[in-house]
Amino acid sequence: MDERFRERLACVLAGTPEDWGWCRSTWTRELLCQELARRGQVRVSVATMGRTLASLGARLKAAKPIVECPWPSWKRQRRLRELKCLEVYGDAREPVLHVDEVDIHLNPKVGRDWCLPGQRRVVVTPGNNQKRYLAGALNTRTGQLTWVEGRSKASALFIQLLRRLASQYRRARRIHLVLDNASVHSSKKTLKALAHFGGRFVLHFRPPYCPQGNRIERVWLDLHANVTRNHRCRTMDLLMVRVHAYLSARNAQRSASPSLRRVDLRRTP
Repeated sequence: MDERFRERLACVLAGTPEDWGWCRSTWTRELLCQELARRGQVRVSVATMGRTLASLGARLKAAKPIVECPWPSWKRQRRLRELKCLEVYGDAREPVLHVDEVDIHLNPKVGRDWCLPGQRRVVVTPGNNQKRYLAGALNTRTGQLTWVEGRSKASALFIQLLRRLASQYRRARRIHLVLDNASVHSSKKTLKALAHFGGRFVLHFRPPYCPQGNRIERVWLDLHANVTRNHRCRTMDLLMVRVHAYLSARNAQRSASPSLRRVDLRRTP
C-alpha cells in the first residue's frame, strides 16, 4: 500500500459510512475495501485492509455519547468568553468558583489497568449498589477545592455547600459561582437560601450541556481515576474515607494524583 492509499483511508475514517452515502452506521473492513475502490484506489483483501489499519494506528473504539448544546454557536461562545473574562479580569478580592456535583457509587467503575499477558484484572461488585453525593467548588485562582457530602443530590446538598463557602470566604464581599443549569441551583429552597446570604453569592450559569466550560469536571475525572475505578471497598463508609483522603491530599499536594499512604486511607474524613 502506497502513501496515497493510506492518506485516502485516513480521510475516509474521519467520517462515518453515512457521510459517504452508505446505509450503514459503522465501518467494517469489507466496507472500507469497497469505499477505497470506489475512490479509484486498488481493490485489496480484507486481511490487507486490516494490516493497513494497524499501520495507521486505527483500532475499534466505543463511541462517546454527548448531548449538543441547543444554543447557537455564537451565543455559546460569547457566554463562555464572558465567564473566562470573569476569571481573568475579575476583582481579586471576589473569588470565582466552579461548582458541580458528582455521584459516588459503591459498585465500582470498571476501567483499564496494566496486566501481564494472559491475565485480567477482576473486580468484585457488592451487588446492591449504594450512592453518596459530593458538591464541590473549585477556586480558579488558587486551585483549592471545597466540598460537602450528602445522601441525596437535592437542594439541601447545594445549600450545605453555600454555607461552607460563606464560612470559608468570610472576608469576600461577593462570591462568584460558575455552575450548570441543574434544578437544585435554582429551586425555591435555593433562592430562599441565597436571599438569606444577602446577595453575597452571584450565580453565573454556563450554556446548557457544555461541561467543557467547567474546570471542576477535571477534578471529578481524576477522583474516579484514582479512587472509584476498580475499587475493592466492600462498604460505602470505607469508600468515602478514601474519597475524602484523596481530595484532602489533592488540596495539600496540588497534584491530580497525590501520594497516599495506607495509614491515610484508614482515617475518618
